[in-house]
Amino acid sequence: MTTAADSPARPRAPWWFNLAGQLLQPWVRIRRDPAEPAALLQAGVPVCYVIERDGFSDALILQRACREAGLPNPMQPLAGTRRRRSVFALARRDGSLLGRNRKRNPNEALRQLVHSLEGLPDSDIQIMPVSIYVGRAPSRDSGWFRVLFSENWVMVGRFRRMLALLLNGRDTVVHFSTPVSLRQTLDESGGITPERFARKVSRVLRTHFHRIRAAVIGPDLSHKRTVVDAVLNAEPVRAAIAATAAKEKISHAKAWRKAHKLVLEIAADYSHPVVRSASFLLSNFWNKLYDGIAMHHFDKARAAAPGHEVIYVPCHRSHADYLLMSYQLHVSGVVVPHIAAGVNLDLPLIGPILRRGGAFFLRRSFRGNALYSVVFNEYVAQLIDRGVPMEYFIEGGRSRTGRLLAPRAGMLAMTIRAFLRAPRRPVLFQPVYIGYEKLMEGKSYIGELSGQPKEKESLLGLLKGLKVLRQRYGHVALNFGEPIELTPLLDAASDHWRSAGTDPEAKPEWLGAVTDRLAEQIQVNINRAADVNPINLLALALLATPKHAMAESDLLTQLDLGKAMLEELPYSDRITLTPMNPAAIIAYGEQMGWIQRVQHPLGDVLTATGERAVLLSYFRNNVLHLTATAAWVACCFLNNRRMSRSSILRLGRIIYPFIQGELFLPWDGDGFVAQLQATIDFFVRRGLLEAVSDGRVLERSPGQDDGAFQLRVIARSLIQAFERYYITIAALVKNGPHTLTGAELENACSLTAQRLSLLNELTAPEFFDKALFRGFIQKLRERRIVWTDDAGKLDYDASLEGMVRDARVILSREVRHSILKITPGGDKEPAAGDPAVAPDALPADAAATDLHRRHVVAEQREHERRSGSDRRLPDATGPAPPHRDAAE
Repeated sequence: MTTAADSPARPRAPWWFNLAGQLLQPWVRIRRDPAEPAALLQAGVPVCYVIERDGFSDALILQRACREAGLPNPMQPLAGTRRRRSVFALARRDGSLLGRNRKRNPNEALRQLVHSLEGLPDSDIQIMPVSIYVGRAPSRDSGWFRVLFSENWVMVGRFRRMLALLLNGRDTVVHFSTPVSLRQTLDESGGITPERFARKVSRVLRTHFHRIRAAVIGPDLSHKRTVVDAVLNAEPVRAAIAATAAKEKISHAKAWRKAHKLVLEIAADYSHPVVRSASFLLSNFWNKLYDGIAMHHFDKARAAAPGHEVIYVPCHRSHADYLLMSYQLHVSGVVVPHIAAGVNLDLPLIGPILRRGGAFFLRRSFRGNALYSVVFNEYVAQLIDRGVPMEYFIEGGRSRTGRLLAPRAGMLAMTIRAFLRAPRRPVLFQPVYIGYEKLMEGKSYIGELSGQPKEKESLLGLLKGLKVLRQRYGHVALNFGEPIELTPLLDAASDHWRSAGTDPEAKPEWLGAVTDRLAEQIQVNINRAADVNPINLLALALLATPKHAMAESDLLTQLDLGKAMLEELPYSDRITLTPMNPAAIIAYGEQMGWIQRVQHPLGDVLTATGERAVLLSYFRNNVLHLTATAAWVACCFLNNRRMSRSSILRLGRIIYPFIQGELFLPWDGDGFVAQLQATIDFFVRRGLLEAVSDGRVLERSPGQDDGAFQLRVIARSLIQAFERYYITIAALVKNGPHTLTGAELENACSLTAQRLSLLNELTAPEFFDKALFRGFIQKLRERRIVWTDDAGKLDYDASLEGMVRDARVILSREVRHSILKITPGGDKEPAAGDPAVAPDALPADAAATDLHRRHVVAEQREHERRSGSDRRLPDATGPAPPHRDAAE
């Protein structure tokens, strides 16, 4: 590669140019992107730099950046040509200090380069575009005044540029793009004239610089008025205005004013100075609130973004989500997206600031307001048409349970239809997982799940909430998941999707299926990018014990097992895991106030009591999907000492669609079975299970053994899901077919779960969440196990009784009896007879079967004895073994 050191041509920059560079050096600090641009060049080929705008300061910055990176000097003559400099600009100023800026055609420089290659088929020139930004994002050490002179879309004069360098020169970014071979481009142009070729390359370079500038400082948005005018002049909106005037019998002018008022209610008023000012303010705010904000896999997301319309789709867990996302993107050199926010946040004083930060507002429901629906759809279409990145939460609201909520695909459908109408730029959906160690809204979430009404957002409430600044909320992680391109999904749905956008009112029959598939894939990819922090691991372990307490030695062992499981059974390549060891995790949990230590002569006990335990369930639910396969295998051994491997896999395949729908798991049926196989092998390696009969039968250790205890802890992270499934089935069967509507069944299940939670002191408020029951009932509908009759009542298939029988493998007789007793309905109960386990769960040989059943009966007797029950199980297989191996 040719460098400044070994180039045969000597630099010819005048003395005053070099002097100016030395004078400017203390005021400018350059950050190169990429850090080592020399790796982009082809060795031995002359390089000619192209900058977006001509300027004395840009030339000085470029020369210094090239010198520091070991690149050829841009101020030296270009080898093999008559050009005195190895750089040219697309836009130039005239020679007058007070003259107006004007753009000159750079075609002359390009024609010179093309002519230099004529008659020399083996010669080539690399054209490297270089973008220079001064003061793109002033740091928290910057003053407010500096924001006014940060980089923007306007080609500023010399005096303003000088002020920008003096104020913001220490935040200078020089972006080197991959060079283009002029010879290759010329050969691919099909023999056009040098003049046409120069114009073509000039257009490509202008587009390239425009795209890079938009990605770095944001799109070139004119005043909000221009966007508003574009929306009101769009044909769908004009038609909706006319329809409103006719329907409501009002004048066209009055209907137009209604539409104008609606679009002003919706539209953002993006302001670069406000965004930079907010960045300045938030840097101090985050430092007071959090101990650190980490981003993982952001480089992959940034590499995939150029050339796409990027839609950020993060999970929604706190009001801090959108502020964190915007702040982190801004300080990382990426444009802040426009964010869809609920109109409830359009508060006095706060709303205007949010608008200038890129927020646009939408109502919770469009129902009954056709004009609003058309106006909002057109506004979204205008943003996409202008290449504005967007951000919205497809869950529709903040998760109160820590789980991903069932997606609401309204914004996705609008985005897809807007793209169909003008598919100029491919759309890329970027899922983002946001993980906290403590939530500002934690207490309010508990209240809402317990039945208290949601507190309405208000300015007074916001002022009261400032007391959160007195607390520390640990670390935050933003993990960028695998991006999803829209075009392949459309290609798979229809060969003619490109013609579907000709009619803006048309709704192709395949649109709903594509939207649902996209929504589910977004949720899956969010979960595949989870961050496992120390609080997640503590919650998984402690909440699986009856009193949320564990001996320190047991907790250390369980944490070590949990980390090993996540490392040896990788969920995806984007999962991140805390580097802390088990002892450090416990110490950190104590420091954060989540757990407390009870000292005892026989060994300290770590516990989470009262409200802390309830709040910890949120952080357990964040990562519940990561332990789903391990929890299923462990559940199979809660009430069974031995099980055949084939039974675990068969029952796992049956239950998987319901777990998948609840936890947004990434595998198909075969993939889940393969993951179960790997999990079983992991448990065997760790000594938690023993493989006998050539690996066909699996056996756990006795109930008092450490291995059995560890399995129980893992199992209980998922056992409540199976209890909810059984509640639903029990309510259906007890009430009988053609009796309940879907809404009535949801309500009956929620009430049953709520009462069961009160009786058993469960610390998981989501246990009786109607949304989880609704999701399970929907899965039953999809699999045609349950359907709605002509009267709107639910009917069900006989296979429901098979699901009841399979449930006995997992749920103890006590739990099933409690559920059946509490569940409202008639006298009918699921499936007569109640064997201890399902027949297919038993080992194959008769001797093993007899021993297995003896163990089960003994375990259940011991369990009842410890819980104070007077009931006794009949022993159909003879006396129980003399030893005790109860499963607690």
